[in-house]
Amino acid sequence: MSKPLHNIRVLDLTNVLAGPFCCHQLALMGADVIKVETPGSGDLARQLGADADLNGKLMGLSFLAQNAGKRSITLNLKNPQGKEAFLRLVQSADALVENFRPGVMQRLGLGFDELGRHQPRLVYCAISGFGQDGPLRSLPAYDQIIQGMSGAMSITGDPDTAPYRVGYPVADTIGGMTAAFAVAAALAEPQRTQPRFIDVSMLESVIATMGWVVSNYLNAGQDPQPLGNENFTASPSGTFKTGEGLLNIAANKQEQFEALCGVLGCPELARDERYAQRQARLRNRAELKARIEALLAARPAAEWWPLLTDAGIPAGPVYSVPQALAHPQISGRGLVAHFPDVPGVNRDVRVVRGGFKLDGQAPAVDTPPPTLGRDTQALLQELGYSVEEIRGMADAGAL
Repeated sequence: MSKPLHNIRVLDLTNVLAGPFCCHQLALMGADVIKVETPGSGDLARQLGADADLNGKLMGLSFLAQNAGKRSITLNLKNPQGKEAFLRLVQSADALVENFRPGVMQRLGLGFDELGRHQPRLVYCAISGFGQDGPLRSLPAYDQIIQGMSGAMSITGDPDTAPYRVGYPVADTIGGMTAAFAVAAALAEPQRTQPRFIDVSMLESVIATMGWVVSNYLNAGQDPQPLGNENFTASPSGTFKTGEGLLNIAANKQEQFEALCGVLGCPELARDERYAQRQARLRNRAELKARIEALLAARPAAEWWPLLTDAGIPAGPVYSVPQALAHPQISGRGLVAHFPDVPGVNRDVRVVRGGFKLDGQAPAVDTPPPTLGRDTQALLQELGYSVEEIRGMADAGAL
């Protein structure tokens, strides 16, 4: 497969999730992603995950999830020789991604203006919790902090249990995806003759994905509320109990609701003035749901699902993560990549790819997640350093 970013080099100075996720998306699209890591420890995600043994080996499962296809070089950016090697790397790069707190790169003498002098076409992307300016710019921000401050937690859960956090680091992931889009868009500018600075705020990125609820508040004064598994725009649309298991049903359109009534054997519901029209169903959603669940109790979710979909009603079971990954719809489309006997892990590793296909194929990378500093010598030699110079840099603490 010819990949759109095959001639692009990206320097990845990021840690944990938002930045590494961003750079993994770029690697999947063909970019040569070079992970610049701190000697001895590297990305903090190397020490995170459910396998304590791998954490001790600096190949934690959290690191493995979004670092395949990258090369790793260890450089001490506080050391003059390490800094000089880094600036050579910058001269060879098209983009750089970092997720330090605002001001850290400037204090290292490696801020946007300085790097732009070494690479006039550099796309520089800074990911932070709150952005590069504003009253909160210097505060640390983890995923759960952003989930809470964005308002996302306030509408997650039901009225009795909210606020709830989303069950995975959604703010980090959204921030990373936003950054990947912005970097790819900047790289696509054909006549770029000066550096570009991209300021990604995780907080703003999350709020930007909440467009419907935000629009209802900004333009209609409706304060978003937690509705559990109910769809705030339509009814019956949400998660329903069946005779066995849960079933998601999204009868959002009038014809879908009428078809649902037919499948359930209660066409009179579609004529009942309490449910006949969309707004009436929203007003009476609780009692409508109770009536539907009473009818769904006659069969398990596995039997209702095909009956509903055959009638044109969007529906689907509620799976666990293992069930979702094992389904032929996922296993048959190449979402999960397999790397045999990965160095540093000493066993097979499976990771998810980008969630899309390009020209009929799921974009993939060729190499597994790297051990810390795996490519240091090779990259320095690419930059023109001799073996003796590299040895001297190591002795000086630059590597």
